Amino acid sequence: MAVRPHSGMRGLATVPSYVVMQPTTLCNLDCVYCYLPMRAVDRRMPVAVAEAVAASVNPWATAGRFSVVWHGGEPLAAGREHLAGLLAPFGPAVEHHVQTNATLIDDAWCAFFAEHGVRVSVSVDGPRERNSERVTRGGRQAYDRIVAGVDALRRHGLPFSALAVVSRPAPGLATELYDYFLDLGCDVLGVNIEETEGVNTRSNARDAAAVTGFWAELVTAWRRNPRIHLREVEWSLRYAGAVLDGTADDLLPRRLDPIPTIAHDGSVVVLSPELAGFTDPRYGDFSSGNVLATPLAEILAGAGRTPWVGEFLAGVEGCRSSCPYFGFCGGGHAANRYFELGRFDGTETEHCRNSKIRLLEGVLEHARDHESPAA
Repeated sequence: MAVRPHSGMRGLATVPSYVVMQPTTLCNLDCVYCYLPMRAVDRRMPVAVAEAVAASVNPWATAGRFSVVWHGGEPLAAGREHLAGLLAPFGPAVEHHVQTNATLIDDAWCAFFAEHGVRVSVSVDGPRERNSERVTRGGRQAYDRIVAGVDALRRHGLPFSALAVVSRPAPGLATELYDYFLDLGCDVLGVNIEETEGVNTRSNARDAAAVTGFWAELVTAWRRNPRIHLREVEWSLRYAGAVLDGTADDLLPRRLDPIPTIAHDGSVVVLSPELAGFTDPRYGDFSSGNVLATPLAEILAGAGRTPWVGEFLAGVEGCRSSCPYFGFCGGGHAANRYFELGRFDGTETEHCRNSKIRLLEGVLEHARDHESPAA
């Protein structure tokens, strides 16, 4: 489904829709496919960093919906007392979300989430046998602890989202996963095909037919019982509908959301949280500034001058001029380009193929296979 080139995304927006905060680099798990470089080290964010971020975020939140996403490491490894101190500087208009492996969730954490209005997303890859690569530091499977955390959320009546990583798409897997998450009780599900990024150097090249078939099967399972908001599928259907009614150009923003990630030390990396904690002889530490020295709003206003960001934006224009799927994905993600191609101005990546191109093709394949017969 090709559309005419999108007409006018240029540069970064100066006000993001959300920020990502790293309360600690530490994770109590050691998942095989994890991209994080410092997950064995407990480097905690000082409260001064949160105060500096809140100084910019609070005015943005009063002007419209705004979220702070606490993402580690494992955010709960920072402890309730410290995390409460990091939340305190943010005003009541700010929405707080936490991405967690759920292994530390108990009744006390559930009370914390309720008290602070924190929305929870749980990382779990499906039934027990699908979680073999989610392991503790001792190499033991973490599934029972994950389920115990989810049980606590359900016991306290706390809604939650789920995020699943799929390493090896295969026939039957999508139906199995969807049925599992229906039973788990999440209200939103995101599905990520494993990515080659950060310290995860495993290849993410996958058979095209297998990945397309996975997405098509997932649409079929969802349509059978669309009780869960299925992130990737709903976005694909929205895009397909916009193409049909001629409004596809309105879906992509005119400027890219900078998605600032504030690392534990206050450094700010835009566009891709996966770049935080890495350095490169050409690009340095990828940061655009530090909130302990410069206000976040000021950092974002000048982020387009960060050398690698300019290279990435050139790559986005390359996608715009060469890829018929540009209207759907908007030019891909910076970290995927860097970790797959070694630079930011390349175009198509395996991540593009697995999670954008084949996703859309899978949705269209489902539509063709379930087309109503002619009268």
